[in-house]
Amino acid sequence: MDFLPENEAPKKKKGGGFNSYWLFGILLIGLLASQFFTLNFQIKQISEDDFFRNLVPSGDVDRITIVNKEQVEVYLKEDSLKAKKQYADVRYTKLKSLNKGPQFSFEITSIDAFKQRLDALQSNTPYNSLIKVNNEYRKGIFDIISWLFPVILLVGLWMFLMRRATGGMGGPGGQIFNIGKSKANLYDKDVKVNITFDDVAGLDEAKEEVKEVVDFLKNPKKYTALGAKIPKGVLLVGPPGTGKTLLAKAMAGEAQVPFFSISGSDFVEMFVGVGASRVRDLFKQAREKAPCIIFIDEIDAVGRARGKNMMQSNDERESTLNQLLVEMDGFSGDKGIIMLAATNRPDVLDSALLRPGRFDRQISIDKPDQKGREQIFKVHLKKLTKLGETVTPEKLASLTPGFAGAEIANVCNEAALVAARKEKTQVDIDDFNEAIDRSIGGLEKKNKIISPHEKEIIAYHEAGHAICGWYLEHAHPLLKVTIIPRGIAALGYAQYLPKEQYLYRTEQLMDEICMTLGGRAAEEIVFGKISTGAQNDLQRITQLAYAMVTVYGMNDKVGNVSFYDPQQDTTFTKPYSEDTARVIDDEVRKLIDDAYQRTLNLLTDKREQLNKLAKALLDKEILFKTDLEELIGKRAFDEELASASANIA
Repeated sequence: MDFLPENEAPKKKKGGGFNSYWLFGILLIGLLASQFFTLNFQIKQISEDDFFRNLVPSGDVDRITIVNKEQVEVYLKEDSLKAKKQYADVRYTKLKSLNKGPQFSFEITSIDAFKQRLDALQSNTPYNSLIKVNNEYRKGIFDIISWLFPVILLVGLWMFLMRRATGGMGGPGGQIFNIGKSKANLYDKDVKVNITFDDVAGLDEAKEEVKEVVDFLKNPKKYTALGAKIPKGVLLVGPPGTGKTLLAKAMAGEAQVPFFSISGSDFVEMFVGVGASRVRDLFKQAREKAPCIIFIDEIDAVGRARGKNMMQSNDERESTLNQLLVEMDGFSGDKGIIMLAATNRPDVLDSALLRPGRFDRQISIDKPDQKGREQIFKVHLKKLTKLGETVTPEKLASLTPGFAGAEIANVCNEAALVAARKEKTQVDIDDFNEAIDRSIGGLEKKNKIISPHEKEIIAYHEAGHAICGWYLEHAHPLLKVTIIPRGIAALGYAQYLPKEQYLYRTEQLMDEICMTLGGRAAEEIVFGKISTGAQNDLQRITQLAYAMVTVYGMNDKVGNVSFYDPQQDTTFTKPYSEDTARVIDDEVRKLIDDAYQRTLNLLTDKREQLNKLAKALLDKEILFKTDLEELIGKRAFDEELASASANIA
């Protein structure tokens, strides 16, 4: 459902209100009417000579009007107009009424010369019979529009640009005088949020922390009786897709208090002082609604550390942060306002923002473990109406290690789309396998044309990865290997089932490097040449090797030191000398060379199994763990993962 901010609540429309389009309609009708009535007069154009040669001597002219010193309008005597045949074409108007005049019109070049000529012709005429001369200055509607239109155009253009710059019409910030108003959406008793804590799975610890805040707002006496104070601020920290914003939505649905929601980027504008003004307005609204909760999503957009990198400093952003710091814990000391914020980059936040009194608690929301993924799958599988009997949350959780909540939701949706595309009546485990493959490797490219020689290289490359993973003790167990191209650049890939662990020993990381180098080593052993297919593998092992030497302290020569500094934004300076840098490079290269030689020795020893696996890949294009067990025997290091292997099989 869509939620409306407080200032954008539906309003009852009033009838008969004035619309600006009416003004344009009236002007258009006026122009058309003026043109119509102007054409109602039968005015005949003549020349100045015709006037002096024919009309003046006839004595039929009653009066003339000189308009703007450029044009003369001639009015005939009514009797002459009715009686004489030469005036039949100007006698009546288009409405068939008597033409009251003017009947004729002509232009003059000089008003003085015209009057002199007229006076000369009437020199002997009696005074009572003289033609009356009137001078008139007119400004038509088109003349008015000619100077009024540019003014209207400029005013309209200025209003349009200001509305675009300030976020359009409607709601806070929609007009130039409301640019400093907060853009926060308000959820209260009138605007309900349907998401509750039951919709949040796999975040049990984080839910308990947040539930405590909600419980305090509902039952404050329970805590104040013991002298306890509720935390002023709670910061949700975790990778993208782990459910930080979802937890905040659930909190808005559970808490029976006003809930303000805003993004950190909404404070940042092109105008100076707007961010700080919006912070003040946000807290002003919150004080009026207290007790309440303020949620700032992606707070790192406005809460970056100040003065750390002078090249990227932003005075407007820093002034906004200063105002936020003051409002959160200043002299005013607001009570009943709880701050809730989310970010996936806590390392870049200002230390003043993270201190107790502002954000008292930091709730870490990591990627879910096996049990957490099961709970998340249970939530999303409820939305799929027809599931196969083999589809269980436990099995799907074992197939998706390292997946975040958003990725799990995407897998469930992709599986349903795959089943619908195949016109199935239910979603089975094969659809989920295909959805997981698509999420990891990308879209399957069955129509990509690959030459037989290249296909053979890819088969041996992937077989090298699989053999190394099969015979190395600490490598991740293989789940499947395929040579079907996927995504933009992947010509094949091997999928492994990593263990749920948080600490890695040196031998485990070395086995992982050897397994990653298996593709390059297999190419060199079989073909005596190497290809560009190992580019991604080399990138991964280079990062891992440098981390082992410079971060984890797993090198005897460099020693037990770590040069990792999460607070260091710039890479212009290194925390070690040039000699140390040379030693690091030498040790990384030696580590990779040793791992590569070990991989060559392993694959040379297992050449027969390598050939079997490569030929099977060329025939079937995709092999699962059970296929490898039939070809080269069972893996010797699966005791610890026996239960997980049973689920996969």
